[in-house]
Amino acid sequence: MSSSTVFRRAVGMMMLVIMLVTLVVSPVAAQTTPTTTPNTLELVTKFPIFEGRSGDEFDFEVLLRWSGPGSKSFALAVNEDLPQWQAVVLGGYPQKNISAIGVEPEVSETITVKMSPLIGEMPEPGLYKATLTATSTDGTIKASVELTAKVIAKYLFAFYTTSGRLDMEATAGKENHLATRIQNTGSTSVTNVTFLATKPEGWDVKFVPEDVAQVDTGYASEIDVIVIPPRQVVPGDYMLTISSFGKEVGKRDIELRVTVLTPTVWGWVGVIIVLLVIAGLVFMFRQLGRR
Repeated sequence: MSSSTVFRRAVGMMMLVIMLVTLVVSPVAAQTTPTTTPNTLELVTKFPIFEGRSGDEFDFEVLLRWSGPGSKSFALAVNEDLPQWQAVVLGGYPQKNISAIGVEPEVSETITVKMSPLIGEMPEPGLYKATLTATSTDGTIKASVELTAKVIAKYLFAFYTTSGRLDMEATAGKENHLATRIQNTGSTSVTNVTFLATKPEGWDVKFVPEDVAQVDTGYASEIDVIVIPPRQVVPGDYMLTISSFGKEVGKRDIELRVTVLTPTVWGWVGVIIVLLVIAGLVFMFRQLGRR
């Protein structure tokens, strides 16, 4: 037997073996292995951090997604240890407080976590965190997401007259006092408060004290405004603007109508002059009558 014949037979045997192996393996490979859906619970938010001023409410929108066999219910809770805050979970339409939610597989449910300061509280600037947790009824499946409220300072600053009136009477050439007050009802201190008057020409306006270094939250300071119209000013109504300036809050104005009166002594002088003129006229008429 020639070598070429042997080679051809060997090749033929190898091809026969390969075909037999393919026939045996192919049915096994064709069998599909059953797959199971994983029990996956997700809590996702696009905006985990919100920024706002002290006293504001913060609303976080969260998607709850369940990937598992069949529908399932989950308990919802916000774990927050913030004395000045309260947090609730809202759902449905219209929204209302909820403590649990039922979801279908591969369906996303939208819920809202509302963080708000307690009534009367003005949290200091900073980061305040709360955690939303969803837990299955049997406690085996759980997911959570952290939510952060970034609080910045809120400035509420006022400058006003203690009487509430925006008019005053002033005697020319004398000191006339107006009681005013600056008050800070914001969430942080206001510093370097100064005062300025926009006044008619020749007038003098003083502030006592001339400035206030700091006004803390919830406090007020009394400011005595001394208005001195010139002695020779014409009696009547004049406009006067007094302003406060704080480093953090800018300008606060009080527009005043000032009614200027002449000093009492000059009133008596006027009366005396009138009486002298009348007496002079009476004397002249008498002299003329005798003639």
